[in-house]
Amino acid sequence: MLLEKGQKLLFIGDSVTDCERLKPDGEGLFRALGNGYVSFIDGWIRAVYPELAIRVVNKGISGNTVRDLKERWQKDVLDQNADWLSIMIGINDVWRQYDSPFIKETHVYIDEYESTLTQLVSITKSQVANIVLMTPFYIENNDNDQMRRTMDQYGDVVKKIANENNCILVDTQAAFNKVLHHLYPASLAWDRVHPDTAGHMILAKEFLNCIGFDWKKSL
Repeated sequence: MLLEKGQKLLFIGDSVTDCERLKPDGEGLFRALGNGYVSFIDGWIRAVYPELAIRVVNKGISGNTVRDLKERWQKDVLDQNADWLSIMIGINDVWRQYDSPFIKETHVYIDEYESTLTQLVSITKSQVANIVLMTPFYIENNDNDQMRRTMDQYGDVVKKIANENNCILVDTQAAFNKVLHHLYPASLAWDRVHPDTAGHMILAKEFLNCIGFDWKKSL
């Protein structure tokens, strides 16, 4: 696996990354990693690679766009001194164009999205060992659906930035597409955006595959 002993892996993104990480549980404690793909990745790494003592940190915030990430980048990324950084952003950048079509100040169009994400990657890549870029996704198997088509365009931007900056790419849409040959979209996400447990497992598995996780490793 590409992660090395004692490294710190930081995830940043929107609600799909956040997954109620700051919501108190029954004991009044915060679920620091949330209850989604970040927590599953942490669980698999600790269970299979305990000797590496990898620290996982979740900095996802619900509702964020790439514009929001830029505003908090210094505090939530650069100041964290992580060894690895994973970014998944773009769902709200696209979604607000469809669920709030007349509130244009909330829209992050593709030119701004590309320039901002490129800037964030550029100023960070020299400070970390690796950056993982995860494409935004829309859990819809009809690629002629208007929002799915736009999301694919934003995903193509992520692929371009990953290629230009030697980042590891996690194609989340492709991972969902495989499962959507067998399952109806709403069975993975009622709104086609916020995955259920299986959906988060798909994200976690694809991420781990892309960093060389050995599913057959024995302790």
